[in-house]
Amino acid sequence: MARPDKAAAVSELVESFQESTGAVLTEYRGLTVKQLQDLRRALGENANYAVVKNTLTQIAAKDAGVEGLDDLLLGPTAIAFINGDVVEAAKGLRDFAKANPALVIKGGYFEGKPLEASEIAKLADLESREVLLGKLAGAMLASLSQAVYLLNAPLAQAARLAGALQAKAEEDPSILAGGAGAPAAQDAGTAEETAPEEPAAEEGATDTGATDEAADTTEA
Repeated sequence: MARPDKAAAVSELVESFQESTGAVLTEYRGLTVKQLQDLRRALGENANYAVVKNTLTQIAAKDAGVEGLDDLLLGPTAIAFINGDVVEAAKGLRDFAKANPALVIKGGYFEGKPLEASEIAKLADLESREVLLGKLAGAMLASLSQAVYLLNAPLAQAARLAGALQAKAEEDPSILAGGAGAPAAQDAGTAEETAPEEPAAEEGATDTGATDEAADTTEA
C-alpha cells in the first residue's frame, strides 16, 4: 500500500475510533464474502464492520488514544465499530458467531477501556437499552402514580364527603342550616299539643249557658 493510501487508511481508522462508542475485534478467517455481508446486515445501524490491517490499526488506535488492543491485533482482523446500542451490537456478534463458528470474538473496548471476549459476552447477555429504558420508565410512572394518589387522596376523600353531604341536604335541608329546622319541628309539635286545650274552654262556656237557662226558669 502506497504511503498516501496508508495515511488515508490510518486517518479513517482514527476517525472511526473517535466517533464510535466502542469496538469489537474479531477474527474472520474462514468466513465467505456472503457471510461477511450477512454479518454487516445483521449489525445494521448498531455497528460498522470493516476488515482492517493490524499495523495500520495499531497506529490509528495510538493516535486516537485507545490502548490495550495490541495483543488482539494478531491474524486476520475485522473490527465492528459500534455506533448504536452496544448491547445490541454485542448480541448480533454473539448470535452470528454461534451460527458461524468461523467468526471469533477476540475482545474490544468500550468508552476507552479494553474489554476481554468474556466481558463482551456478558454485555450480550444484558437487556437492550430500549428494554432497560422501558422498565425504568415503567418504574418511574408507577412511583409517580403512587405519589399522585397519595397527594390526591385527602382531596378525593373531601370530595366524597362533600358529595354525601349534598345528597343528604337534598333529603333534609335543615342539615345545611346547622340544625335550624329541628326547633321548628319541636315548636310545631308543641302547638299541636296545646291545641286540644281550646275545646275545654268551650265546654266551660256551655256549662255557663246552661246555668243561665236554669236561672231564667226559676225566675219565671
